[in-house]
Amino acid sequence: MTVSFHKFGDFFPGTGNLMDVGAVDGRHYAVNVPLRDGITDEAYLGLFRPIMTRVLEAFQPSAIVQQSGADSLAGDRLGTFNLGLKGHSECVRFLKQTNIPLLVLGGGGYTLRNVARCWAYETAVLLDVTLPTELPDDPFTSSIFQEERTLCPPSPAGGAGDDLNPAHELERIRETVFEHLRRLQGPPSVQLQDTPRPLASPLSPGSS
Repeated sequence: MTVSFHKFGDFFPGTGNLMDVGAVDGRHYAVNVPLRDGITDEAYLGLFRPIMTRVLEAFQPSAIVQQSGADSLAGDRLGTFNLGLKGHSECVRFLKQTNIPLLVLGGGGYTLRNVARCWAYETAVLLDVTLPTELPDDPFTSSIFQEERTLCPPSPAGGAGDDLNPAHELERIRETVFEHLRRLQGPPSVQLQDTPRPLASPLSPGSS
């Protein structure tokens, strides 16, 4: 099963409509959560937590691969969301707390200092480590982070602009995804069979 929370609309590659749920034997095993510009931590997590809870209940995965792209952070050069670092990392924390084996990957991110902060912070979340709030004082970090010498600086004023995701639209998306998940025929399973015993080698002792 795949689950994608993403910018949708006049944006490359233009795929990931709410009604794109997979095809043939994979129908309803693709969940798309299309979002508009400016979504905030509160609104994003208001979708992420309940949808992922339902996905885990319906599919019961034995492992999770999470791509945690930093281009959804406020201030990204190409992204159009208004997520803060702590809200973004809450998605990682939420899946970690399920105790299902979890592989977390990086992803997009086009403001270098945001990407560095994001991956450092979320690695610390995964390792249950608390990082210092102040960045180390050395020539390398000074050239990249300039005056922003903290791990979690305030989001840029205005960020990506106003939140264009009204509450009634987010509710519609959530309920539509829930309806798609109800159509699953339970978690996938593989029929177990006895492993056949190996045939004796023609060169083994006693063979004729």
